[in-house]
Amino acid sequence: MSDSNTTAATTADQNGAVPGEPVKKDENSRRGNWGNQIEFVLTSVGYAVGLGNVWRFPYLCYRNGGGAFMLPYLIMLVFCGIPLFFLELSFGQFASQGCLGVWKISPVFKGVGYGMMVVSTYIGIYYNVVICISFYYFFQSMTHLLPWTYCNNPWNTPDCSGVFSSNFTTRLANVSTSLVEGVTEVVNRTKRTSPSEEYWKHYVLNISDGIGNFGEVRLPLLGCLALSWFVVFLCLIRGVKSSGKVVYFTATFPYVVLTILFIRGITLEGAVNGIKYYLTPQWHKVLDAKVWGDAASQIFYSLGCAWGGLITMASYNKFHNNCFRDSIIISITNCATSVYAGFVIFSILGFMAHNLNVPVSEVADHGPGLAFVAYPEALTLLPISPLWSLLFFFMLILLGLGTQFCLLETLVTAVVDEIGTDWIIRNKTVVTLSVAVIGFLLGVPLTTRAGIYWLLLMDNYAASFSLVIISCIMCVCVMYVYGHKQYFKDVEMMLGFPPPLFFKVCWRFISPVIISCIMIFTVIQYKPITYNDYVFPNWSLYIGFCMAMSSVLCIPIYALYKISRSPGATFRERLKFSCRPHPKWGPALREHRTGRYAPLASEETVETRPLKDKEELNEEPKEEAKEEETERKDDISLTIQGSNGSTNTTHNSPNPSA
Repeated sequence: MSDSNTTAATTADQNGAVPGEPVKKDENSRRGNWGNQIEFVLTSVGYAVGLGNVWRFPYLCYRNGGGAFMLPYLIMLVFCGIPLFFLELSFGQFASQGCLGVWKISPVFKGVGYGMMVVSTYIGIYYNVVICISFYYFFQSMTHLLPWTYCNNPWNTPDCSGVFSSNFTTRLANVSTSLVEGVTEVVNRTKRTSPSEEYWKHYVLNISDGIGNFGEVRLPLLGCLALSWFVVFLCLIRGVKSSGKVVYFTATFPYVVLTILFIRGITLEGAVNGIKYYLTPQWHKVLDAKVWGDAASQIFYSLGCAWGGLITMASYNKFHNNCFRDSIIISITNCATSVYAGFVIFSILGFMAHNLNVPVSEVADHGPGLAFVAYPEALTLLPISPLWSLLFFFMLILLGLGTQFCLLETLVTAVVDEIGTDWIIRNKTVVTLSVAVIGFLLGVPLTTRAGIYWLLLMDNYAASFSLVIISCIMCVCVMYVYGHKQYFKDVEMMLGFPPPLFFKVCWRFISPVIISCIMIFTVIQYKPITYNDYVFPNWSLYIGFCMAMSSVLCIPIYALYKISRSPGATFRERLKFSCRPHPKWGPALREHRTGRYAPLASEETVETRPLKDKEELNEEPKEEAKEEETERKDDISLTIQGSNGSTNTTHNSPNPSA
C-alpha cells in the first residue's frame, strides 16, 4: 500500500468512517470538529433558545411595563449579552478545550470550571424532568378529547369549574357562542379551579402537601424521564458528530410550530387584546430599577452564559472560525425568538381572557403555570384542540432537548478532556451513557409527589446567583489576571482581526459592572420562593442556598488547593506561580501555535511522537529501565571472577582451557 493510501486509511479510522469511503478530515482529528459551521450555529441556537423563552420572557414583559420592557432588554443585550457570549465562544474556540481545560489560562481559577460543571449538573437534572412532563402531555394529547377539558373526572374536586358543558358536540359546532353564554356563573364564583389546573396538580403530579412528603414515585413520569434521557443519549452517542445532525430538526422545527400557533392565535377572537396588553408600553416603569434588573437577568440567563455550554460547543470549532459573527447571530436570534414567542403566547391568552370575560392579567402566568396550566386550558378552547396541544408540547420537547444536548455534552467533554487518554477518547460513548444514567437516577426524586417543589427549588437557587458570580470571576480572570492585551492578541491571532473597540470596553468595564449590578439586584430583590399558596419551609431554603453555594465554593476551594501545591517559599510566590498560564495554554494544534506559542525544539521532538495513553507514557521509563537492567545482568553473567582476583571473560571458544 502506498503512503497516500495509508494516510487516507488512517484518517478514515480516526474519523470513525468505513475505510475506502470519502472522509471529510477534521482539523482536530483527536477531539473532532463540527461537520460544518451551520451545525455549530444551530446547536448554539438550540442551547440558548429554551423553555425560558416561552414561559419567562412573555411574563416579564407583562409584569414590567409591556413594550417598555423592550428598551432595557435590548440595552442589556447590546452591552452585556452579546459581549459575554462572544467572550465565552472565543475562550473555548481558542483553546479547543471544555469548561475545565480552558483554565490553563490561569490554573488557580480552574474551580470556575468545576463550578460550571456543578451548575450544568443541576440544570440538566431538573431540565430533563420538565422535558419528561412535556412528553407526558404530548402522549396524553393523542386523543379525540383532551383529558383536562372537563371537570367530571375522578381527580376533580368540587371547586373545579370549567367553561364547557358536557355537550362536546355543541362545543365543536360553535365554540365562542357556548362560552359566552355559560361564562357568567364561572366569573361570579369566589373561587375557581380550572380543569387544567386540577389535572396538573391532582393527576399528573398527584402533588403532596409539602416538600418533605415525597410519597410514591409517579410511574408514568418515571417512564417519560427514562425516555427523555434515552433520546438525549441517542442524539449524543457520537458526540457533536451525531448531535450536529439532530439539531437540523430540533433547532428549526420549533419555529415552524411557533409560526403555526401564531397564525392560529391571531385569527382568534380577543387575540388583539392580548397582543396589545403584551406590547403597550407603560413608560413610567422604565424608571423602576427592578425592571432593569429583570432585563439584565433575563438576558444573562436566557443566553446560557456561565453554564459551560458555550465554551464546550465552541471548543469543537475550527481554530480560525469567525466566532465573532456567530455570537452576534446567535444572540440576536435568541432574543428575537423570545419576542416572537410573546406574540404567540399572548394571542392565545387574549383569546382565553375574552372567552372567560376576565382581564388578560388574570390568565397570564409564568413558569410551569403557563406551560402546563394556563396554555393547556387555552388549547381546549380551540377547535381540534388535540392537534394544537400536540404541536405545542412537541415544541416544548424540542426546545428542551436543544438545551439538554449541550448540558450533557458539557459534562462529558469536561470529563474526557480532563482525563485525556486515548482510551477515554475512543470510549466517549461509555462516558456519555454513564452521565445519562447518573442524571436519570438523580432525577428520580423529582418524579415523586413532592417533585415539583424540588424542581422549583433547584430552578430558583441552583442556577441563579451562582451564575452571576461565575461570570464575574471569569471576566476578572481573563481581562485582569491573564491580561486584556494578551487576550486581545489571542483573539486577533485566531480570527485574523482584533476584537472591535466596543467589545474591548465591554469586556473590561461595562459587562463586569452590569454583572455586579445583577448580583446586587438579586440580593435586594430576594424573596423566599412560593408555589401558589404553599410557602417553602426554612430548612428547604437552606438546602437551596447550599445548592447555590456548592458551585461557588468550588472556586476558593480549588484555588487554595492549587496554591498549596505550587512551588514557592511564600504564599505570594505560590499565588503568583499558580496565576501564570500553564505551559500548554494556547491553541491545541501545533500548526496554530505561532508567535509566543511557538514550541521549543525539545517540545517539537515530544509532539512528533505518537500519542499514547498516560499509563503507557508512565510505563515507558520503567520498561526502558528493565531493559537496561537485563542487559547489565547479561554482561555480568558473561564475566567470570578468577580465584586470583583477576577478571576473565568467557568467550565462545571450543576449548576454553587453551
